[in-house]
Amino acid sequence: MRQQLDKALDHLILIHKIETEKKRIPGPINGKAIGLGIFLLGILLLWGGFLYRYPVRILTNANVGDRKLPIYSVETGEPKLALTLETAWGNSDIEEILKVLREQEVHVTFFVTGEWVEAYPEETKAILAAGHDLGNHGENHLYMSRLTDTEKEDEIMLTHDKVKELTGYEMRLFRAPHGDYDNETMEIAESCGYYVIQWDVDSKDWKDYGAEAIVTTVMEDSHLGNGSILLLHCGTKFTAEALDMLITELKEKNFSLVPVSELIYRENYYINQEGRQISRVTDY
Repeated sequence: MRQQLDKALDHLILIHKIETEKKRIPGPINGKAIGLGIFLLGILLLWGGFLYRYPVRILTNANVGDRKLPIYSVETGEPKLALTLETAWGNSDIEEILKVLREQEVHVTFFVTGEWVEAYPEETKAILAAGHDLGNHGENHLYMSRLTDTEKEDEIMLTHDKVKELTGYEMRLFRAPHGDYDNETMEIAESCGYYVIQWDVDSKDWKDYGAEAIVTTVMEDSHLGNGSILLLHCGTKFTAEALDMLITELKEKNFSLVPVSELIYRENYYINQEGRQISRVTDY
């Protein structure tokens, strides 16, 4: 559909240029040119609405064999990584989490569901106001691979539109609920203008083993390193308590913590078989 509209628009622009040249010849105003101009304006308005609903498609090489892979981590020579927090289970610890992040002078990425945004609009705005990323976590926290293509798109765009309406912010990072995705999920998310983000270090904070267990699980994970993406959750029993200790230990290992938007490459990259995003133009 996008390609067909592109070709039609290019054709109309060419005709418009021809008619404009004709108008330069002395004589009465060319009614055909005026009509064409009005028609062209209508097409441009239609195209603008299409782009608002379906942002520019993300073009990448993210295939391993026949399977499309999201970004699990990023190849970088810098000692930096990204903390991500999924928000789907309530707001009881949001204030404390934001306080810790503020005191540690760290920015992270919050993946929010549409239901959560609707239930907690002030918290959503507070996250953004504090300088953190907002990422899309689907409307209803469903398993994406079990949905039809139309349902997949609705899960993404309903949340996108809610955040856009509430904050004016255009989200560009998507994480499939439960980490569940298939090729169709990848293609639809990309067509909606999203980079699909997973993780390579799981804190397992949802198991409620305690704050120290969360820190130990992360720090002893063999995948932890430059370009790692860490998974944590809001609304769990010990995550807020563990967060300060975890950030402190990561800093002691000389890691800087950045939002996912500052970690990933936006173009000229590929994804290897482990889901690691690698730049095509950077040498380490």
